[in-house]
Amino acid sequence: MKRVVIVEDQTAVRQMLAHVLDVEAEYEVVGESGDGHEAVKLVRETRPDLLILDARLPGLNGHEVLMALQDLLPKLRVLVFSGYDNPILIRDMLSHGAHGFIEKTANLSELRLGIDAVSKGGTYFGPAAAQSIRHLVTDSPNTPDSKDMLTDREREVLKLIAESHSTKQIAARLGLSVKTVDNHRTNLMRKLDLHDVASLTRFAIQIDLIEADKIPGSTEPPED
Repeated sequence: MKRVVIVEDQTAVRQMLAHVLDVEAEYEVVGESGDGHEAVKLVRETRPDLLILDARLPGLNGHEVLMALQDLLPKLRVLVFSGYDNPILIRDMLSHGAHGFIEKTANLSELRLGIDAVSKGGTYFGPAAAQSIRHLVTDSPNTPDSKDMLTDREREVLKLIAESHSTKQIAARLGLSVKTVDNHRTNLMRKLDLHDVASLTRFAIQIDLIEADKIPGSTEPPED
């Protein structure tokens, strides 16, 4: 069972999220908070597997919460659930360790997809967030040198990571050990100076390994 902390300043929304998770046998809500400072303390005390985090909070904003929890990332999976979807906000959240972003206008089925994908090692972006990421990619310089220094195997691993496949799935698909896939992931991050899955996903789009409209999560989230 995966342990979940919900950080959301609107009580009704927080209760809705808790209810969605309560009906799923594989999740247990171990804490709730509506304040950024309290959220950091709560996550450190409960050590959840998944953090569902609003981007705008009293006390500390969402990206400040993630900054305070850097030592727990990337083991702590983070899904941002927010009413704000501007590109700068999404960039800040992703750069500080978030693994997915869903708008509060999303329906329950999409919310469940996002929760499952992120909690199981993948990434997930709602339609508006995906559009914002397209703008970020368009505005970011594409560096051919970075593209060319990747090996064919690293390109294969990068593509599968960006498509939200788990380490075990990548290992099985490519006929590699889990340790070898982890080594490739580490080498990719070192070579590209990127430090999270979301950044690798953006880079994969920039070099045309995947299409931007393939960003939203799969209906079959990865299983580790």
